[in-house]
Amino acid sequence: MYRAHSPPRKYEEYAYVLDFNPRGKSSTVRGREGIIIVAIGEDRLTLLEVLGVPNSAFEVGERVYIGKEGRTKVLSVLGKMDYENISSSAQSELPTVVEKIVTKNEAKFVEYLNNARPLTPRIHALELIPGIGKTYMKTMLEERDKKKFESYCDLQERVGLKEPIKHISERIMDEITGESRMNLFVKK
Repeated sequence: MYRAHSPPRKYEEYAYVLDFNPRGKSSTVRGREGIIIVAIGEDRLTLLEVLGVPNSAFEVGERVYIGKEGRTKVLSVLGKMDYENISSSAQSELPTVVEKIVTKNEAKFVEYLNNARPLTPRIHALELIPGIGKTYMKTMLEERDKKKFESYCDLQERVGLKEPIKHISERIMDEITGESRMNLFVKK
């Protein structure tokens, strides 16, 4: 059925496994049991509870397809989860997996840095990324006006900002755990 007025919902295509219980009970859908997986969406970086296909094997850190068509290992995405409610092992895996996502999706994050704007007259989005203070921000803005950044390496060489992956990952962690009031990367 096609409804003309609803905005297109954006669904995750891929997620990374943080933890799973082969004989779990869902915490988001009452009465659902089976392989219960806690995962993080690759694009929107939201925590998800996912139901695995019976007898499928999963590994922590594994990238699984959760899109609409042609899922092989995933039966359904049960719902969103809050950081407080995921298992402690999922919490402890999260920083590593986030760093993996930031590393693998370099083009997307570099594009973000190339296009980041001021959020208020006094605060620029770039300043909210740990490790980027006023000084680095100024240099970044000057450099990207001359030429857009092409990679983390390019950014590091031209601006002198060490380990951009770590800084972006740290920011994402702050957003997931609810430390930050404003989200740059994690979609609510």
